[in-house]
Amino acid sequence: MCGICGAFNFDRSRAIESSTLKRMAQTIVHRGPDDEGFYLWENVGLGMRRLSIIDLHTGQQPVSNEDRTLWIVYNGEIYNYRELRDQLAKRGHVFRSRSDTETIVHLFEEFGSGCVQQLRGMYAFALWDQRRRRLLLARDRLGIKPIYYTVTGGSFVFASEIKALLDFPGVRCEINRKVLPEYLAFGYLAGADTFFDGVRCLPPGHLLEIDESGEVRVEQYWDVPLSAKDDSHPSGYYVQRYRELFEESVSAHLISDVPLGVLLSGGLDSSAVAAVATRQRGPLQTFSVGYRETPYNELPYARAVASHLGSIHHEVLLGPEEFFAALPKLVWHEDKPLAWPSSVSLYFVSKLAREHVTVVLTGEGSDETLAGYERYALTVWNARLDGIYRKFVPSALREWVRGTIAGSNVLRGNIRRKLQHTFAGRNGRAWESLYFDNFLCAFSEQQQRALLAEDAEAGAAYANSLAFWNKSSGDILAQMLYTDMKTYLVELLMKQDRMSMATSLESRVPFLDHVLVEYAAQIPARLNLGFVNGKRILKAAMKDLLPKAILDRRKMGFPTPWKSWLTGSYSQRVEQLLTEPRTQARELFRPETIQQMLWEHRAGRHDHADRLWRLLNLELWHRRFIDREAVVHTAV
Repeated sequence: MCGICGAFNFDRSRAIESSTLKRMAQTIVHRGPDDEGFYLWENVGLGMRRLSIIDLHTGQQPVSNEDRTLWIVYNGEIYNYRELRDQLAKRGHVFRSRSDTETIVHLFEEFGSGCVQQLRGMYAFALWDQRRRRLLLARDRLGIKPIYYTVTGGSFVFASEIKALLDFPGVRCEINRKVLPEYLAFGYLAGADTFFDGVRCLPPGHLLEIDESGEVRVEQYWDVPLSAKDDSHPSGYYVQRYRELFEESVSAHLISDVPLGVLLSGGLDSSAVAAVATRQRGPLQTFSVGYRETPYNELPYARAVASHLGSIHHEVLLGPEEFFAALPKLVWHEDKPLAWPSSVSLYFVSKLAREHVTVVLTGEGSDETLAGYERYALTVWNARLDGIYRKFVPSALREWVRGTIAGSNVLRGNIRRKLQHTFAGRNGRAWESLYFDNFLCAFSEQQQRALLAEDAEAGAAYANSLAFWNKSSGDILAQMLYTDMKTYLVELLMKQDRMSMATSLESRVPFLDHVLVEYAAQIPARLNLGFVNGKRILKAAMKDLLPKAILDRRKMGFPTPWKSWLTGSYSQRVEQLLTEPRTQARELFRPETIQQMLWEHRAGRHDHADRLWRLLNLELWHRRFIDREAVVHTAV
């Protein structure tokens, strides 16, 4: 695992300064504290920081081919590199190391940019082709590893994290205001844009190629399968085949020359990974995070699984002081406002794990590939019942009911919130209302009109997500899964990467082996989604490995007591930060709307916790990156 960076000047006579490249690499030293390496040749520079995982002694980067005309810096793990290496050796390729990185170079010699089709793993890499004088960037199929780039002053600059780009001369640190509506809605950005004007991310499953003409060419090489479901076999066939592929994936993800463990929440997904890994390798070390507040504490479930598997178990308790104190630093690590409070708990459990191991396996990706979230079943039912509701209830009455639910002062907040999740509180003809606003958005487009300042860019909050929805096909469940895999899941993976790498820990996601994902996409909906609960096929596949209490328990989803902490002194700190002159001087939002929101939340009239989280993190991002405040553990 590594952090990579580099630059390519379009003018061949302009050399890359080694001091600049080293400064960029040093900024992301947390991604690779073990080693560094650089390649400088005329107008090209490649740099890296290494976290040694495989081939500890001869796996240094950058890596070249035999005649030193191809050079690569690479971040990730290729799980089938040994098989690929054997095939390439038979074709006459000579290897100088045992690293997976060198395999990519020789694959490129054979297949050009098509080499990515051979790779099974997680990766982001930059490869310089000296003969053709072209730079190739690639990102893995699901977006497990990140890579960002910008073009400035006749230079193309790339890095694993945006903060490294900001060390290159001429790269501006300015807010990209047009992304605000999407952030306010979802908390994340689903397209290639970032919070920094002019900085873009390479989308999952895409390649980028650039030469001295300065033309950036981006193309997609993989997508989640959209073909029809295969319902030609009995249920047992699908369960058995999924189990086989999952075991194969976990086995591949256990490859490591350093100590390895599992992040264990006590939920089905991480427990399944831990159970299969234990069966293959024997007892492992497991790591969990919890809170003193019982409703948010999953530690008893994690302990039960750890006891069942015989793992060496470790725990960390997180309180509000540590939580709020860590926010500014973690915003810096993510390069963006934190989408969810769970980033904080993930950081602290990663920090705990790094004290004992260098690699962890996690359960990320099961929900989006096997319909694990309750919102999937609820949306399917909402769509069905809305058809009946629409048929028998006049539109004027439906609108009155919807308005009454939204604006009632009689209904208690939790009752109103539950009703708003039903077809009666939603516009069933608008997917934005039925799904996005219902389950994913903090601020709807309508609410943003009252929040954003007059000259702020409004609208288009749903454009990127709707583009994926419109591209999807099949039944409504298939469309939701496709859309979430291209949007919501990518943000989860970014969080996973940044919070683990902030502690120099490599995290791996066996559920997102692309072969397993492609198979999951063909599983009939009836085998995943029950009346309310999903992941039926995973539960059936794990029946002999996990206790029934774990298989049947309701998903909690890495909960955090953020809402309960948003009271008393912590509430006052947040209010002060959002209303002080420095914040209002940014002229992004209407001060009267912020004041109204704070009053309603304080009075218990409305639960604005998710909205306040968005606003708080956006201001913390401004202070760190735009105002250039130093990164310190200062409580909010």
